[in-house]
Amino acid sequence: MSADHPRIVIAGGGLAGLSLALALKQALGEGIEAVMYDPALKRDPHGDKRAYAIAAAGRRMLEALGIWNGIADKAQPITDMVITDSRLHDPVRPAYLTFAGEAEIGAPLAHMIAGGELTAALVEACRKAGVSLRPAAVEGFSADPAGIDVTAEGQTERATLLVAADGARSRLREQAGISWISWPYRQSAIVATIRHARDHECRAIEHFLPAGPFAILPLKPETLPDGSIQHRSSIVWSERGDAVPHFLESDPEDLQAELERRFGLQLGAIAFETKPQAFPLSFGVARRFTAERVALLGDAAHVVHPIAGQGLNLGLHDAAALAEIIVEALRLGRDPGAADVLDEYERARRTDITAMGLMTDGLNRLFSNDFLPVRLIRDLGLGLVDRMPTLKGFFMREAAGQAGGSPFRLLKGEAL
Repeated sequence: MSADHPRIVIAGGGLAGLSLALALKQALGEGIEAVMYDPALKRDPHGDKRAYAIAAAGRRMLEALGIWNGIADKAQPITDMVITDSRLHDPVRPAYLTFAGEAEIGAPLAHMIAGGELTAALVEACRKAGVSLRPAAVEGFSADPAGIDVTAEGQTERATLLVAADGARSRLREQAGISWISWPYRQSAIVATIRHARDHECRAIEHFLPAGPFAILPLKPETLPDGSIQHRSSIVWSERGDAVPHFLESDPEDLQAELERRFGLQLGAIAFETKPQAFPLSFGVARRFTAERVALLGDAAHVVHPIAGQGLNLGLHDAAALAEIIVEALRLGRDPGAADVLDEYERARRTDITAMGLMTDGLNRLFSNDFLPVRLIRDLGLGLVDRMPTLKGFFMREAAGQAGGSPFRLLKGEAL
């Protein structure tokens, strides 16, 4: 490593880390060495069957990185969203708030895509761009004012910056001495893909129930060998944590009945396509996003409730911000791992992450509540928003990652 050919090591090959590595190599080419470590690189990325919501800003970033055109036909647009608030035994679920139309001219509110498809596309693009992909874990590091020594597979290499993108339980964050503020929600999210008889018509539905939100997110239909169309959706079923083992360990018929109670009959007969998986839900945010020669990215920096579907999008915003700051620093002859450069990243992301964390936490506490006066107030509020086009437009732009306009070029669809 030389001063004019810096090495950036990224620990964690998730979607945010891959996007960062690709952005750096596309912008700087041979002027930078991007090295990614993750044991998961040994596995076929197509194995990830989870579905993710990509907001409009994230989609523009993937367009700028040259990824979107190759996966667009596998992504399901969301052009309509309905929000209800009810109890399980209520015979009718009134729609208090609806969003229909486009977040921007020519673009839907968001897209749903399988994590494996997006990961595979990013891995291949990184490989072609010259990112060094190493299927191993970063074991530790030692930083000093001039650089950082990163250890993996018993070998140590010198780098300019280490990006910790190793998840919510980040060992590297802990080693860097960055504390973590968190609390559990006493909820778990049951995630699965569902088959249904009728077309979802590109509509996402969020049922607010006393135990937590139940989201139905449209997926791309599949054409079966006989030529028929299989309609599909992803569910994120938030439930009390102590009740989840009972659901997952119950007889398939009982679990199917519980699903039908929450899913409803609007899409006809339904069935599980994938085995349900449960993930405990919590809030978490790092007190700092940087340390000496270290920057946190994605879930290593923040974890929010999935109520607004913004977890991945926050990580993509991190990658867009850090990539732009690193690229600009190098073009100006600055050290991208220096404290003053990393301070720019801290300032760039703190407000957005804090605001989204507070919003998702507040929404979950407000709607996972069966106290009648609270129900009446929130339903009145939803109805008022539905009747106020300006306020409704603001919430639509917020969900699409467009409120206030992004300061980062990748999120505008512009190359670095």
